[in-house]
Amino acid sequence: MIKDEMEKIYSSIPLDQIPWNVETPPDILKQLVETEKIKPCKVIELGCGAGNYVIYLSTKGFDPTGIDISATAIDIAKKSATEKDVKCNFITVDVLGDMTEINEQFDFAYDWHLLHHIYPENREKYINNVYRLLKPGGQYLSVCFSEDSPEFGGKGKYRKTPIDTVLYFSSEDEIRALLKPVFEIEELKTVDLESNVGSHKAIYAFLNKHR
Repeated sequence: MIKDEMEKIYSSIPLDQIPWNVETPPDILKQLVETEKIKPCKVIELGCGAGNYVIYLSTKGFDPTGIDISATAIDIAKKSATEKDVKCNFITVDVLGDMTEINEQFDFAYDWHLLHHIYPENREKYINNVYRLLKPGGQYLSVCFSEDSPEFGGKGKYRKTPIDTVLYFSSEDEIRALLKPVFEIEELKTVDLESNVGSHKAIYAFLNKHR
């Protein structure tokens, strides 16, 4: 279902009208790079969409891979990387599948506004997949909508968006309970973010894989 939904979005909506498609990398990611909290390494973005942030990391000396369930999004990302003459790896992968398409591990993994597309009953599978993708001691960043955010009606856990996706808005306690069994939580907090659709509250989690 999510695959068909994302294929429809990337094949029928102009990129500049897809709410999460922002070419400029988020300040949170830029700060991690600029402060060298994350140094150049093998990195994977889960739910990379059009590949904007993967391309950014490539220009900063990282060895990046981007994965997305939408083959159309991956085609767009590959074309964009070629046009910008940067070296990136893009693969069509379902993050809730067995992910046999990926046979390597990474030093850093991140998802940006992906987790709210994954409903609670599927999140444990997803987090276990992230865990397996990381090397021992690897780091993981996740940012998703907070239930305190005013978007799309401002209340309720499940909220429908103008492009007909239905997102799940989380609490800090839910995210902590999800992550704590497999990761060491370095930082987990609610932050205010600006986007091309306005300001919103998000849950920021920065984690380490147990060695």
